[in-house]
Parts: sequence; C-alpha cells; structure tokens
Amino acid sequence: MRLEVGQARVLGREQDVVWTRSRRAEPRAWLVGLEWLVAAGLHEEAGPTTIEIAKDLAARMDFRRGIVVYDLEGTARRTGTSPATVKRHIRVMRELGALVWLIHGSKRNIAAPGEPYMATATIYGAVIPPVFDEAMGHRLTGTGYEARVCGVTEAGRERAVAQASARSEARDQGRRRTERQRPSGRRGAPARTGRPVDNVVVDNPRSQAREPHSLGRYHRAPAVQVDGGCKDTSRERAICPTAPRPSFKISYNPDGSRRTASQTRRGIGIIQQVRPRVTWTQRASSRELEVALRPRTNAGWDSQMIIEELHSWHLTWQPVNPAAYIRFRLAQQATAEHQVAAYEVAEGWDEQEASGPLAASRPELVRSVMHGLAEGIAAHSARQAQLGLDDLTDDSAAATMAAFLNSGTGAPA
Repeated sequence: MRLEVGQARVLGREQDVVWTRSRRAEPRAWLVGLEWLVAAGLHEEAGPTTIEIAKDLAARMDFRRGIVVYDLEGTARRTGTSPATVKRHIRVMRELGALVWLIHGSKRNIAAPGEPYMATATIYGAVIPPVFDEAMGHRLTGTGYEARVCGVTEAGRERAVAQASARSEARDQGRRRTERQRPSGRRGAPARTGRPVDNVVVDNPRSQAREPHSLGRYHRAPAVQVDGGCKDTSRERAICPTAPRPSFKISYNPDGSRRTASQTRRGIGIIQQVRPRVTWTQRASSRELEVALRPRTNAGWDSQMIIEELHSWHLTWQPVNPAAYIRFRLAQQATAEHQVAAYEVAEGWDEQEASGPLAASRPELVRSVMHGLAEGIAAHSARQAQLGLDDLTDDSAAATMAAFLNSGTGAPA
C-alpha cells in the first residue's frame, strides 16, 4: 500500500478524542507507530525533530493510557528547541493522527479568589491512526479511541513472520561475525603472538644442571583420610551401581496412554500458528505453550479455535509467564464445568429427559403443574370480575383446565 504525502492527513474535529478514528496506545507502541509514520513520508514537515519531541512526550506519558500534559516551555527546554518548533511538530503529530486532544488548555484564570493565577493545562492522548494498522495487517475490535488490536490478517501474519525471520538472521550473522573475530584457544586468554619471549633464566642452558625445587605443601592441601583402615574397594561394591540412572519424564494422554512424538509435533505445529497471532503469548517458548494448551489440542481444537479463545480473554496486560497463566485459566474453566456438572447431578437433572415432552416420564409433576395453573387462572378470573372487567372470550379457562384434569390425558397413570 503506497500513500502520497497528505493523503492520510487528519484535520478539524478528528483531532479531538470524541471524533478521532485513531486507537489509544501505550508509549512504547506509540513511538513505534510514529517512527513508521515519519519514515513513510506522510507529512512533509515530519522529521528527526518530530521523533525527538515525541520521545520527550513518551517519557512523561502515563504508561498504560498514554496520557501526557503538553508543557510547552519544559518540552522546548529539554529538547533544545524553541517553543515555536515544539508547537509546529505537535501540530504535525496531530495531523498524522498520532495525538488527540483530551483537554483543550486555556489561559483563563480558574483559581478561586485570593489564590495565585492558574490556567487550564492542555492534555494530549497518544493514539495510532488506522493507516498504520492497515499497513501492519492488524484486525481491530471496536471503533475510535477505544478500538483494540484483536488479531492480524493473513498479510499481517506473513509480514510478522518475515520480520521475525529477518531479525533471527541478523542475530545469527552477528554471532558468526563475533566467532570469526574471537581468537582461537582458551576463551578469555590473550592472543598469542609470534614475537619471542625474552627470558634469560629459562633460555640459559646452564640452568639445566641446577637442582629442582624442593618438595613442599605450597597449596596447603589437607591430607587424605581413609575411614575404616581399608584402602581397597571390595569387588561387590565395585560392581554395584551406586549412581542412580537419570529419570526421563514421560507424558501421558488423558486416557492413560503414552503421548507419542507425532502428537507432540502436531501440537507444536498448532502453537507455531497461534503464537504470532496472540502477542501476549510470545514471551513463552513453543514447547511451554504446547504443554499448557494440551487440554485444547487433545480435544481436537485447531489453531483458529485456540486463537479465538485466547482473544476472548481480552487481556490488556502482558503476563510474565504466559504458559502458567494459560494453565491457570484452563484449570479455572475445568473447575467451573465440574462444579456445574456436580450440581446438575445433585439436582437430578437429566439433559435427555429435559429435552423430551413434558409428560414423558413424570405424570405426577404434570398434574401438579396443571393444578397450579388452574388455581391461578381461577384467581385471575375472580379478580377480573371484581374489577368489572370481562374476559375476551366466552369460554371459561378454569372450566377448561378442570375438564382436562378430569380427563384421561391429565390423570396420573
């Protein structure tokens, strides 16, 4: 998607939080989006100074909501620019759709009588415009300032995979370059040179006739103590395996069978499709996520079903341990389902019986319900008669119900 300069310009009332089409963002994501907007050349006045002023705003923003006080004079002093320059680049950010007015400042004195002069401060909100989300392939839920990223399109997924591959390749190249530049030999040892060492004492051939160093405990090593007065190991003890064998963890399926390698590979394949599309899971490895999501993959869920469930949790924060959080939520759901099932069993609820006809297996219940209806209708008719209101029909509903109860249909078997 190629955009011309000024094509995505935001003007007029769309720079206000009530009418904006941009979504709210935290400082780090906001800076990434703003750098992209400047690099894309969507505004002819945007440049490096815009980024510097944006960094000053981001450093003072509320971390979660992206709210910041304007502070014109302080921003100019910290960035080494003039107030006019700060005003110009703040206007550029508003026209890019990256800043919205939350409160319009005013120089009108709002202080109470007797207090010093006090004006109203201008407060901005950090936002990301729709043009950035379209370019990145983001799928949004909601509109305007309260919109949120809920996933990515197919093009966005391919872009994210390509960027991750490029970063991985760059790290590998840097690692290989470092290994080529590292000197051979023991790590951390100084590199050897071809220059001979001037050591007259060692190179003197007459030193070969001298006596060696005297024996002594230079390292003050303690003497070895032998318990029991026996220095040899018995044959029985020598052939006995003293060290325990390493134990390997074996995974099992819910039915008790051992989990095979093909099942694990299938789970890893599903997780590799889930992980790029659910951002808060990317702190965990694919293996950790595969173990945490086994209740879903064992049940036959595919990647799209798992992605929709994780997005339905509506997380607005980043778990430190995503795998542990997923295990906790799934265990919570399983506990709730178990409690509902136990309650239904205790109440005698039968889904198959409840879905059948009312008088299928409980005729005494039907008769009791019909008696209650007959009494209620009779009471209602009496009340209507007291108020002087007539029924809409000439038939007596109570008499019809009594006739039904006295017939064979409503009688107990």
